[in-house]
Amino acid sequence: MTVRELSSTLFDECGKCQDRFFDMRERDAEPDFYNDVKPYADHWHELINEWQRESLLYIQQQRPKHVHKPQIDTAAEGMTQFFVQSFYKDTSKKRFLQTIQAAQYTLQTFIRAIDEKSESDD
Repeated sequence: MTVRELSSTLFDECGKCQDRFFDMRERDAEPDFYNDVKPYADHWHELINEWQRESLLYIQQQRPKHVHKPQIDTAAEGMTQFFVQSFYKDTSKKRFLQTIQAAQYTLQTFIRAIDEKSESDD
């Protein structure tokens, strides 16, 4: 998967985390950690780590204007947390939503930078 595809996949999953969070609150549900949360988190944390490595490499090589290492690191850390927190209804709603918005903003900005670079290379 390219760094562009990874970014897009993670962006989409951020929205699914938000939907899950509201669904779990609405249903007043408790997840099964070992059957639901852990396999999900293991899968996505691996992709987040891959995205972080590939993104930092891309930034080092391509030097996009509006995306820098601290943004990538913060987005990766945030996603690592809220991908798990989305299963738990007791998660702080305000902080959860702010962290998702911040990660989505970074992902969108990064996707835009990749697309602009691709267009200028054509």
